[in-house]
Amino acid sequence: MRVLRFATTNPHKVREVRGLLDSVPVQVETLAHVPAAAEPEETAATFEGNARIKALHYASRHPGEYVVSEDSGLEVDALGGAPGVQSARFLGPDATYAARFDEILRRLRDVPEAGRTARFVCALAVAKDGALLFETRGVVEGRIAYAPAGDGGFGYDPIFFSPALGCTLAEAGDVKATVSHRAQAVAALLHWVRDLK
Repeated sequence: MRVLRFATTNPHKVREVRGLLDSVPVQVETLAHVPAAAEPEETAATFEGNARIKALHYASRHPGEYVVSEDSGLEVDALGGAPGVQSARFLGPDATYAARFDEILRRLRDVPEAGRTARFVCALAVAKDGALLFETRGVVEGRIAYAPAGDGGFGYDPIFFSPALGCTLAEAGDVKATVSHRAQAVAALLHWVRDLK
């Protein structure tokens, strides 16, 4: 069985990816059970750039393996695309998501519903032995809710309202896994994996 080394220690992301890839004969491994390697600096200005940096970095430490990396986050149009690539570090790496929600909602306090457009973006890259083999991008459009709602999902899901679903992603339950930005990117990865010889 082919192994895909998913370069994350985030258990929520691992669970999503394993569920989405369960129809193909691959074993999804993480970085959790290998000797710790220094994390690369995510210096790119785009999700795609950071996904490439991470995929190539970890592939160099796991020769012969397919290493999958992703970079994802929330872009809010009224905030000039912020938090964007800084989504996981918005207000500092130790800030709680509750604090991040409060700050985003504070900045959007006077913005009407039509101006609260936002999207989740997931850029995914696969590397092996120093070569970048595959890239894709998933996007889900929505808007920022007026208050957090729902206790499912993770990250910014409670403040991201999906007009298509009529609720926040934190309220969407299992449906989220079929429509999210990560689901779109992993669906493209699934087709690529099926074509691997």
